[in-house]
Amino acid sequence: MRRPSLPHTDPVDKPIFWTVSISRLSDLFRDITLEFDDRALIEPIHLGFEEAVRNIRERLATEHCDAVIAAGSNAAYLKSRLSLPVVIAKASGFDVMQALARARKISPEIGLVSYQETMPELVEFQAAFGLKTVQRTYVTEEDARAQINELKAAGIKVVVGAGLVTDLAEEAGLAGVFVYSAASIRQAFDDALEIARFTRLETGSGRPRAGDTLRAKHGLNDLRGESPAMEAVRQSITLFAKSPASVLIQGETGTGKELAAQAIHRESARARQPFVAINCGAVAESLLESELFGYEEGAFTGSRRGGHAGLFEAAHRGTLFLDEIGEMPLALQTRLLRVLEEREVVRVGGTRPIPVHARIISATHCDLDERVRDGRFRRDLFYRLAVLRVTLPPLRERSEDLATLAEWSLKNALAALGARPHANLHAEILACAPLLASYAWPGNVRELRNLMERAALFLAAEPLQALTPAFIERIAPELGGKLKVAAQPRAVEAPQDIEEVLARFNGNREAAAKHLGISRTTLWRKLKG
Repeated sequence: MRRPSLPHTDPVDKPIFWTVSISRLSDLFRDITLEFDDRALIEPIHLGFEEAVRNIRERLATEHCDAVIAAGSNAAYLKSRLSLPVVIAKASGFDVMQALARARKISPEIGLVSYQETMPELVEFQAAFGLKTVQRTYVTEEDARAQINELKAAGIKVVVGAGLVTDLAEEAGLAGVFVYSAASIRQAFDDALEIARFTRLETGSGRPRAGDTLRAKHGLNDLRGESPAMEAVRQSITLFAKSPASVLIQGETGTGKELAAQAIHRESARARQPFVAINCGAVAESLLESELFGYEEGAFTGSRRGGHAGLFEAAHRGTLFLDEIGEMPLALQTRLLRVLEEREVVRVGGTRPIPVHARIISATHCDLDERVRDGRFRRDLFYRLAVLRVTLPPLRERSEDLATLAEWSLKNALAALGARPHANLHAEILACAPLLASYAWPGNVRELRNLMERAALFLAAEPLQALTPAFIERIAPELGGKLKVAAQPRAVEAPQDIEEVLARFNGNREAAAKHLGISRTTLWRKLKG
């Protein structure tokens, strides 16, 4: 589905991207380019590796480019050799599962060849779907060719992978199933737009307009659920939107804290002004200060010529959303308090105060009251941030919303796969509701949405399969391992839960963090502390 277009942008102001590919990925790049032609100038480069590097370096001597978009080993090669941003298009777990489902129709024995790293999270999927998948990794083209030849010798008939891998598989007489989806490539283009936005803020060129790249995408209607708890949340948001006061949003991982922040902004008088967000737990402490407050030229080694406008300046007249505010270091808490009190910011390495008028909305999954008592969070800052407070209920406390949310998520996931829902889907969801309600949902709405995406993949691959409790238990064995428990006094994962998740993903911290809905930095802190 084509996305709604943003207001027309003058070609001079548009960011410039070059897509680099020598495989069938080129076709996907070309198709997605058409969706972004009103937001960026995008040009394909049909070269790879050293040839692409040489071509790009020559062109940069006389041309401007905001970012290069590539994938797989080609992207890694470019990223290590170019000075401009390289956005790497990554196949999601959903892409991989969908590709495996297509491959299974060709042969029950499948080879999966990925760049540098295997995918340990596929173990559960294989068991549930009855797949026999052999995973291999590669670094160079010669390495990939050798892996494919070994798979062929072992009797493998179909290989799943990126463009280079599938081309080599077909060259070897095997079937190749391309792993990337339009959604993943579209995400890479979105990431490139975001990089271009920040780059232009830093250099002072092409400052984004309110309502353009700095915008809130979600409104009040995106906070779904008809339970009394969610109705109270929506009423609070509508009321808080009328005030310029700071808002603190509390809630467990996956309850929709950023959705609530965007809805407050969209309902307020600042709706046409910028909405700028940053996750304080996902940015290294050494970078967080300069990201928030900006820096002057020469403030530190590697600082940009002309300095860098921070996010407070970018959010001027609009809203600044500080996610995971509880993870902010004490030293930066002091600087933040001063900005809130003085309504002006001094860049790192500078002395000139810059007036800023941005509404602050912050969010946390931890108990800030307890952190104040422990001395880990400044009491005076807490009072500044929590003038207005709203707590998002965990999914286990609004089980009456489960069926509605599950049905909505499943229909969206099926639509993304080009599959139609069963005519009796509503009745099938209701039949599964008791099973869904028996689970604690530590990942809340995000976890439910992820499960429905998984279910959609199986249903699309097996159209005659009914959505039954037994089917849900088969594809989601985790539902039997965490029964519903009483509401917790703090919205924070127990260390044992994190260790269990980490063990499930064979120690893969990136996969575990993604499953939990937290950053790798936050995961590392929780494991350490």
